[in-house]
Amino acid sequence: MTQFLLFGKITWDLPQGSTLCPSCGWCWLNGFPEITTLKALRFNSFKRINITLHHLRMSNHTDAEQEVLLERKGCAGVITLNRPKNLNALNLNMIRQIYPQLKTWEQDPETFLIIIKGTGAKAFCAGGDIIEIVKGNQKISQNFFREEYMLNNAIGSCQKPYVAFIHGITMGGGVGVSIHGHFRVATEKSLFAMPETAIGLFPDVGGGYFLPRLQGKLGYLLALTGFRLKGRDVYTAGIATHFVDSEKLGMLEEDLLALKSPSKENIADVLETYHTKSKIDQGKSFVLEEHMDKINSWFSANTVEQIIENLQRDGSSFALEQLKVINKMSPTSLKIALRQLIEGSSKTLQEVLTMEYRLSQACMRGHDFHEGVRAVLIDKDQSPKWKPATLKEVTDEDLNNFFKSLGSNDLKF
Repeated sequence: MTQFLLFGKITWDLPQGSTLCPSCGWCWLNGFPEITTLKALRFNSFKRINITLHHLRMSNHTDAEQEVLLERKGCAGVITLNRPKNLNALNLNMIRQIYPQLKTWEQDPETFLIIIKGTGAKAFCAGGDIIEIVKGNQKISQNFFREEYMLNNAIGSCQKPYVAFIHGITMGGGVGVSIHGHFRVATEKSLFAMPETAIGLFPDVGGGYFLPRLQGKLGYLLALTGFRLKGRDVYTAGIATHFVDSEKLGMLEEDLLALKSPSKENIADVLETYHTKSKIDQGKSFVLEEHMDKINSWFSANTVEQIIENLQRDGSSFALEQLKVINKMSPTSLKIALRQLIEGSSKTLQEVLTMEYRLSQACMRGHDFHEGVRAVLIDKDQSPKWKPATLKEVTDEDLNNFFKSLGSNDLKF
């Protein structure tokens, strides 16, 4: 007999040959006869034991499960990011719940589409839980980025139609769990940005894949400056595939769930119907429309130094605004991001994510990411001290080291 400790309070003798449940690691598997002989339990029915163990198991996992809700509704699997007080920031626990469920639904013949949304009115997902990464050890940062990028790839390769309601703040990690899917639905309250260069990181989660594929050099502006797109502009830029009034999102979800064995085309038809009916800012021109020709020219340069020179030479108020922003960013991050997008423009999503995993681990070992998070998210003094402090000090050798293979530790799919 093996003594077994439960929650540090109750001990039972575990019968020889009994098996611990592989899903939670402590409860007994249902269905073996030895459990009925446990004198410490003294239950009269096998059913009562099962119920008790079930409730104990649920109580053990309730807190973790509340961070993300995974439900089968109608014809769909529905993922709800459920940390509204943290703007639904994505952490490792959430990733580890979403990934296997996504794979299960992808293989389930009764699941015809997958919907992902956020709880609350403020955010779909404001990004990865950076504080968790910074305060964790090296293993945490390795696992977080590896498993996050694996999830990004799983979404990009998902065989079932994948619909993301990017209502509210959608940045960083939130972009990663939406942009690679088939459909992204923006509302007038959507707010998109990739602000990573401000914290000594780079626009990851596949940013090297989707950003250079936006119109002209728009993606390069978004990557280097963290420029924010709002409302219908998120659709016009190509981040979203559809635009729907926020008050209609609930009805849209109901109509999608009510579809009977829908094809991707059926789903697209429903989304298009709601999109067509939306009149909010319908006639509004794109916020960057008047600047796009210049953006395409400025950001066609192959070096950050040349981009800065282009902005200085132009001298317009818009150019000087972008210059002011760029000058606040981590010089290392700026050089990484530009090369990331240039190289990513000809790579597959998997190749980009492999490259970005190398970059993420190099950033974790470096100075600027930790300093950026300190200045922007922890102390909030907004005065990071970058090292190196200037673009000139970031050498080609430094940059090459960020892109080096990790050998056996490289991200593999």
